[in-house]
Amino acid sequence: MRSLEGKIALVTGASRGAGRGIAVELGKAGATLYITGRSLQGKATKDRPGTLDETLSQIQACGGVGVAIRCDHTRDEEIEALIARIQDEQGRLDILVNNVWGGNELAIKNEPFWELSLDHWDHMFTAGVRAQLVTNRFAIPLIREQKAGVILHTTFWDEYKYTGHFYYDLAKSTLNRMAYGLSIELKQDGIAVLAVSPGWMRTELVLQHFGTDENHWREVEALQQTESPHYVGRGICALVADPDVLQKSGRVWPVGQLAREYGFTDIDGRQVPVFRIPDPDGD
Repeated sequence: MRSLEGKIALVTGASRGAGRGIAVELGKAGATLYITGRSLQGKATKDRPGTLDETLSQIQACGGVGVAIRCDHTRDEEIEALIARIQDEQGRLDILVNNVWGGNELAIKNEPFWELSLDHWDHMFTAGVRAQLVTNRFAIPLIREQKAGVILHTTFWDEYKYTGHFYYDLAKSTLNRMAYGLSIELKQDGIAVLAVSPGWMRTELVLQHFGTDENHWREVEALQQTESPHYVGRGICALVADPDVLQKSGRVWPVGQLAREYGFTDIDGRQVPVFRIPDPDGD
């Protein structure tokens, strides 16, 4: 069912992981996709698996239409040029998925704040939070022209539990608050702004870490409760196709909760429950 036929969508950070899963699912649903990232064929970022070209190929293989644009979201002028191109070629933007994230540049370990490198700030706030903020800054005027639209931030949220990493926790909480603040400012324009929280995803980097792939992950005990990046993509498709999505604006929505409400499953047919951080006492 191509419920998003005629919609124009931008997914940032789509070379791999959640961004790729979201872009492919939006393409399946009929949206015309613009996808961004820094990794192109033969120019992968730090030799990581996944490129924009591969994401575009998957979109097209599912019958979708997409345009891949290399964009460094830490460079304001590149973001401005990206939005100008979408405006020139399409004249509108209906869906913005703010997924770009620089927080994986350093290993995330559960070390106390005073022992963590200050470089985490630049990776998670400059290349993460600010990158999403600036994308909003340039994209919102174009979205507002339609007096409708949906802006989504991929995040993490487990009520008020601490994630265990100071900078990660602070950055994700900031994204959640960004969605809340923008939801208030854009309500009169009919634009919904939401944060969507997936669980533990089997991204390319996670599979690589455990020495497995999508065909063999079930053989790894630690991955039994994981979800594919397509799960969050299906959740976002359900949200943007909901005519009452504005009623959900300003909140954080766990993907497992969306699956229950909208009735979708992951690619293996499971309805993966909401991911929860274990309590320190093991309960």
